[in-house]
Amino acid sequence: MIPPHDRRLMLVHAHPDDETIGNGVTMARTVADGGRVTLVTCTLGEEGEVLIPELVHLDAEHEDALAPQRLKELTEAMSHLGVTDFVRLGGDGRFRDSGMAYDDQGRAIARDVLRDGIFWTADLLEASNEVVALIRDRRPQVLVAYNEIGGYGHPDHVQAHRVAMYGYLLAGVPGYRPDLGEPWTVARVLWSTMSASRMSAMIKQLREAGDTETFAGWDDAGDLPMVSSDADIAAVVDGTAYVAQKLDAMRAHATQIRPDGTFFAGGKMSVDSMWSHEFYRFAAGTPFPAKPDGADGGVWADDLFAGLG
Repeated sequence: MIPPHDRRLMLVHAHPDDETIGNGVTMARTVADGGRVTLVTCTLGEEGEVLIPELVHLDAEHEDALAPQRLKELTEAMSHLGVTDFVRLGGDGRFRDSGMAYDDQGRAIARDVLRDGIFWTADLLEASNEVVALIRDRRPQVLVAYNEIGGYGHPDHVQAHRVAMYGYLLAGVPGYRPDLGEPWTVARVLWSTMSASRMSAMIKQLREAGDTETFAGWDDAGDLPMVSSDADIAAVVDGTAYVAQKLDAMRAHATQIRPDGTFFAGGKMSVDSMWSHEFYRFAAGTPFPAKPDGADGGVWADDLFAGLG
């Protein structure tokens, strides 16, 4: 078993705020236990919708100057979670937010008209080599990424999945690009997800709080693209002790998350239970130790580093 102070966790995310929503308590808990967290953010979210009226002028349709604000928000969010090693893939502004559109079924897809320099159209090998260099330098034992559809189909999330997985594979290949550092094989790769049963409970809380719009038509949470059946989940991080830090970090992303909006609906008890647990599917590397005899699919590992030596 890797002692807590020797644990190294890397996460690859598409935009600022994705990391806090999906993995905030995981990062806070890892840091609190003495481990090292490296966050890789692929873009600065230049195409994001601005929810603060006085900052709307920064968005892509006006001054196109949102990136510095979102980096400021990311920095504040990481201070709440205790994460000090957070980098942008290839450096600030190397890959631009691609934005997204929706098809006639409400699914996230790429836009018809694309800007130059966006992450979605970046050369896969070029972008993946940036991940290779980071993996070889930081040497994480666990890597967290999105699934093959990027959780819900946003083109940047899909590309982040591809880049993370390709980078993971190449980083461990002896002789590949020695200029990027000594080879390092990540012991375990996980895909961030949400529990179907947990999401159903969340939707129920939203409805009870009077929100009939969020996830409208998706009262069966199992149909949501970012959700996994409980049987497919490999691990859960109980971050009850760190949920306040996560909520503070979410509030730091002020242009993207309303403090009186969906993510905070239902009162303190509901909000805390909504965000206190984070779920993961096993993707590659060393599987989690076998579950006890007789255990069913509802029994998950509670330590992302379990069984690693």
